[in-house]
Amino acid sequence: MKHTLKSFFSICLLFSMFLTEAQETPTAKKETADKKAPKTETKEPVKDSIVKTDRYGLRVGVDLFKLSRAFYDKNYKGVEFVADWRLTKKYYLAAELGFEDKTTEDDRLNTTATGTYIKGGFDYNFYENWLDMENLITIGLRGGFSTFSQDLNSYKIYNPNPYWGELAPIQVNEKHNGLSAAWLEVALGLKAKVFNNVFVGFGVQLKLLAMNNKPSGFDNLYIPGFNRTYDGSFGVGFNYTVSYFIPIYKKKTVVPTLIKANPKK
Repeated sequence: MKHTLKSFFSICLLFSMFLTEAQETPTAKKETADKKAPKTETKEPVKDSIVKTDRYGLRVGVDLFKLSRAFYDKNYKGVEFVADWRLTKKYYLAAELGFEDKTTEDDRLNTTATGTYIKGGFDYNFYENWLDMENLITIGLRGGFSTFSQDLNSYKIYNPNPYWGELAPIQVNEKHNGLSAAWLEVALGLKAKVFNNVFVGFGVQLKLLAMNNKPSGFDNLYIPGFNRTYDGSFGVGFNYTVSYFIPIYKKKTVVPTLIKANPKK
């Protein structure tokens, strides 16, 4: 009986050692395989940069639309000079100075407005140029002021019973000097570089009349710089410009870029 119990305990001990070895062997093999397996490294994109040179200076030009209008509109003469100065990477000081002589023929009135105007404000360029490009797509704000005269050339008396036809216009030739007007405008514009330092562009202005000094007896049908006043306090303008850029100084800007790294094979 004693030998039987001794043999039984020996068999149990060997069986337990066998089970422990069987459990530890797969784990050890797995750890060895993990150590031998090559690790795949995922590299982060490498940052790089490009040095870009921005030019700063004065751009001056003329409005071709007003110059050419006199060839097909006998009642109009005018000229406008435009200029802007680059302050920062995105902001520009902008101004326009002009002269207009416009005869307006209304149903009852014939008037001529003659005067000068000046507009000043800023433009914001929201176009992201490629390297060495200087094109602009801008939105800006202006304040405008005009001094002018109004000539009442003739007028017609309203006839409610035109049995014998309309009455002939009455010639007056009455001149009113020292008139003025002021307004605010939002300017949308585009300028593209076509040659070295030469730009062409066009713009649209939405205007709001803030002050209007009217002559006695009739209204200002046209205000130099603001255009016609048929729509009350609101006005619209348009220009087509060609300008020349005069570089004064340069600034270098570091533009960060990303270069995608290839993972090791």
